[in-house]
Amino acid sequence: MVLKSELKATLLIPVIVLGIAWLQEGVDQLLFGGQWNLPMVPGGPALGILTAPFSHGGWGHLLANSTLFLPLSWMVCFKSKRDYLAIWLGVFITAIPIWLWWPKGSHGLSGVVYGLLGYLLLIGWLERRPLSLILSLSALLLYGGVLPSLLPVFTPAGVSWIGHASGFTGGLLAAAAVSRSRP
Repeated sequence: MVLKSELKATLLIPVIVLGIAWLQEGVDQLLFGGQWNLPMVPGGPALGILTAPFSHGGWGHLLANSTLFLPLSWMVCFKSKRDYLAIWLGVFITAIPIWLWWPKGSHGLSGVVYGLLGYLLLIGWLERRPLSLILSLSALLLYGGVLPSLLPVFTPAGVSWIGHASGFTGGLLAAAAVSRSRP
């Protein structure tokens, strides 16, 4: 019974995180007409690094990110809440150079989505454990089709490919860090 309640609590974490983004977008749309964004902008406050994942350019942007964020988050959380936190930290850390030197701002959960994907693709290869390998293979088969958008040539205008690449790198770093910390 404890395991079942622990699993429910673990799988609820991404739903709560996503709820924050939906709440922010709802407040933005209802009270500010879509103008209350909290992006990470060059020369802007450092707080933007933390708020950018929860800020979106409208319902369509948020919905597109949500459909990838939840299943990838659940895959990671099924393995480890600690790894999930490591990915978020990796994504925030790799966003710092973008905030400092990239000429355009960005926002949305897609950086975290790519962080989750980067982690999932690498962790199986690093750990070579059955669960990790299954997660890596599943992530590749289900979500590998989005990998070309890590390159600017395959990214539509107005989409932050650098945010995707930065998040992906954060996920790779998280996978490397957590795999080294395990016996």
